[in-house]
Amino acid sequence: MHIQTMVAGNPGLTDRTGDAVSRVVKIMAFTLFTALGAQFAVWLPFTPVPVTMQTLFVVLAGIVLGPRDGFYAMLSYLALGISGAPVFAGLSFGPLVLFGPTGGYLLAFPAAAFLAGYLREIGGGRQAATGLGIISGLILILAVGTAHFSLVTGVSISKAFSLAFVPFIMAELVKFPAALFLAAGKGREN
Repeated sequence: MHIQTMVAGNPGLTDRTGDAVSRVVKIMAFTLFTALGAQFAVWLPFTPVPVTMQTLFVVLAGIVLGPRDGFYAMLSYLALGISGAPVFAGLSFGPLVLFGPTGGYLLAFPAAAFLAGYLREIGGGRQAATGLGIISGLILILAVGTAHFSLVTGVSISKAFSLAFVPFIMAELVKFPAALFLAAGKGREN
């Protein structure tokens, strides 16, 4: 009863609580979107790294939620997968996935979401800043994924580049306009 009286007597507290709940719901939504995007996987015969829709949701999390909450959404996604929820590509899960050939891409997700959101934010939400944020986030994922791939598989960085970066450029270029289009609604809100 005492807490209800405090909340009822302080509309600002109710607003802050509602904002916090809204933020958590949005973070969890992007966690779920990323998990679903992981299941839209195309396995290429020459590399153990699949093409997925995850990266689209990673950069959108940063753009739509902002750098901090985009980061939290991707951290939540990783925590779910590490703890045993089958949210990684091919319904895989567990900490060992992070030590495999695709682990670097996954580990880059929080930083990529943050970077995409941050560049959009400092650019005032303009379309050019949004585009730069999306491209930068996607490149960061590919770069960290490629370096990790080289480390884990023992292949040279040039060989890793041909197996873990180059085959995914076209897929990311296709995702770019989709992310820019989906982010356009966020630009109108500002």
